[in-house]
Amino acid sequence: MRTAEGFFVFPSRACVCAASACLGYEKSSAEMQGMMDHRQYKTKELLKRFIPYFKPYKKTLYFDLFCAALTTVCELALPLIMRYITNEGLYRLAELSVRTVGGLGLLYLLLRIVDTLASYYMADMGHVMGAKIETDMRRDAYFRLQQLSNTYYNNTKVGQIMGRITNDLFDVTEFAHHCPEEFFIAGIKILFAFAILAGINLPLTLFIFLTVPVMIAVCMTLNFKMRGAFRKQRNHIGELNARIEDSLLGQKVVKAFTNEEAENRKFEKDNGQFLDIKKETYRYMAAFQATTKMFDGIMYLTVLVAGGIFMVKGMIVPGDLVAYMLYVTTMIATIRRIIEFAEQFQRGMTGIERFLQIMDADIEIFDEPDAEEMVETQGDIVFENVSFEYPDDHNIVFTGLNLHIRHGEKIAVVGPSGGGKTTLCNLIPRFYDVTGGRILIDGEDIRHFTLKSLRKNVGIVQQDVYLFSGTIYENIMYGRQGASREEVEDAAKRAGAHEFIMNLKDGYDTYVGERGVKLSGGQKQRISIARVFLKNPPIIILDEATSALDNESEFAVAKSLARLSEGRTTLTIAHRLSSIRNSDRILVLTEKGIAEEGNHDKLLEKKGIYYQFYTMANELK
Repeated sequence: MRTAEGFFVFPSRACVCAASACLGYEKSSAEMQGMMDHRQYKTKELLKRFIPYFKPYKKTLYFDLFCAALTTVCELALPLIMRYITNEGLYRLAELSVRTVGGLGLLYLLLRIVDTLASYYMADMGHVMGAKIETDMRRDAYFRLQQLSNTYYNNTKVGQIMGRITNDLFDVTEFAHHCPEEFFIAGIKILFAFAILAGINLPLTLFIFLTVPVMIAVCMTLNFKMRGAFRKQRNHIGELNARIEDSLLGQKVVKAFTNEEAENRKFEKDNGQFLDIKKETYRYMAAFQATTKMFDGIMYLTVLVAGGIFMVKGMIVPGDLVAYMLYVTTMIATIRRIIEFAEQFQRGMTGIERFLQIMDADIEIFDEPDAEEMVETQGDIVFENVSFEYPDDHNIVFTGLNLHIRHGEKIAVVGPSGGGKTTLCNLIPRFYDVTGGRILIDGEDIRHFTLKSLRKNVGIVQQDVYLFSGTIYENIMYGRQGASREEVEDAAKRAGAHEFIMNLKDGYDTYVGERGVKLSGGQKQRISIARVFLKNPPIIILDEATSALDNESEFAVAKSLARLSEGRTTLTIAHRLSSIRNSDRILVLTEKGIAEEGNHDKLLEKKGIYYQFYTMANELK
């Protein structure tokens, strides 16, 4: 999800969010996370939710099915032609002329040409239709992910998410193309074959088709077990991806602690478990295929024995028996195609299921139906009797917190770890919603503003800077899409970044690497500050923006932050107390709320918690 200091991309979809609220999505995020990972859908529900994706391409689908019907007619015509030639040759050979045989041959040639053209369309446009549906589903999943709250990402591995919107949806292309096509063809072949064979000899036809219900019952049972195995396989792929991603992103730590062997053992364990799951899947596939082969043999045996007896007793002529054998071969080939498609069917259904688990995840933070745009914000912030607990673990952070931050005031927040400093700031742009009380900006409840307009008015500079893979110019412009080159450079100058950028080989076009690995911590931080300068919000949140920097970088960044804070309402979270001495007001936040409040000198005079922090900081120098 592309969120960065100073710029937030959360598409406002009030109608979707309001609908979610109306449907009663009141479960905790932890419960919803469990549902997302483990909820199982019935096949009927999966198909019902999937079918609407065909709507934009219904003309392509209908013509694809028409082509499928043509190929089926071409295939069903051959046994009838062979039946006619055989019977004529046996009983009316004198009447069978070269012209008749040539005419039938020409008819069959025309049918094969039609079959070739129809098959080409099915293979080409049918697959394109499936790819478009896959693209639409991936788009919807990505848009949904943009709407989900921080709680969702706190409880979901990125590897699992990536697996759901990439590998799982790859299988949907084949599923979307072949599912309607294969079942449509199978239905036509079985119905037409039954009608033709019943017209030739009803008792023999009933003998043959008696095996079909038994075959369907056995195959459905094995299919259900295959579906469960594929589901476990998909879930474990996500876990394996998450393990690989975690290890590779932390490869410096792994090498620093020489833990390559430990990581290899973890990977071997997960990799081995994945192998065991695949073995289980293949066992069910083998049982499925072996069972269908057995039923194939039963159907051939029925035609061979019963058909032979009927022919001996004069109940069927040789040409009809040939037609029977060809139609049974056609039906068996059709059943085998369905069997071969069964694996793809189960993969597709599993992909759709895991896609729906994203689409059904709760949207906790959304626009109210009457939300309005936030315009001309002054930046006066009021916390009015605010209470908050995390929705996943119900850890209570605040109870009845009251705070007034005036327009243009520079507020610093200090306190012990776990006291709620970052949480306090995260409530302002609604990364989380308060569980009690309300937060006002310029006298208006922030829930009455659209998320997009609210977050446009809040800029954040964090300790852990996130730069996207791309150039320095692209990363600064992320603060305001469409900004001119001059505006980007001006923002960099105000952030104190222009000089070091111009000293780089490619200047603003320098590639920063994944997560900005090619830049130092101080350089990355100044780029993130430039991004906020470009955004130009009236409210600034500085979340320990200099705590991870060396003294030289901290001094350069501190000057940039001072310029950034001028004329803006600023909240600074800091461990280094030297960086907040000039704040208008310092809040000491503990588990019991705001324990102390005042400027630097006033708090030192109290000789309370802040005094202890300040004394310890000086002793550590």
